[in-house]
Amino acid sequence: MQIQVNSDNHIQGSKRLEEWVRTTIESTLERYEEDLTRVEVHLRDENGDKPGPHDIRCQLEARPKGHQPISVTHKAANLELAIDGAADKLEHALEHLFGKLRGKPRAAVVPFERRADELLEEEFLENEQAALNG
Repeated sequence: MQIQVNSDNHIQGSKRLEEWVRTTIESTLERYEEDLTRVEVHLRDENGDKPGPHDIRCQLEARPKGHQPISVTHKAANLELAIDGAADKLEHALEHLFGKLRGKPRAAVVPFERRADELLEEEFLENEQAALNG
């Protein structure tokens, strides 16, 4: 899973910030690592230089393999809360998506294939036994 971090002019981007964001996203979405190709992180200070409550916005866009992108946004008073909140929202959205997909009876297909193989094997063994006895 690739994680791309973008920030506006009012949020000073640095290697340290990128690493911290990547670590937070990776740890929160760890169980979906194989299901995602990329997560884009957009950090923005809504009010620019002016202070204000809940003016830091974190938007996360996840790209699940074989599905449409999922986007969530969380606003908070500081960067840490905005990123944590958005990561939690994205985790719930992915849980919902993959929970629905994994909840479908995929297991019903596998036993059928297995039964068909078992029947063929049984038939083969019966024919082989008949040839030996006959």
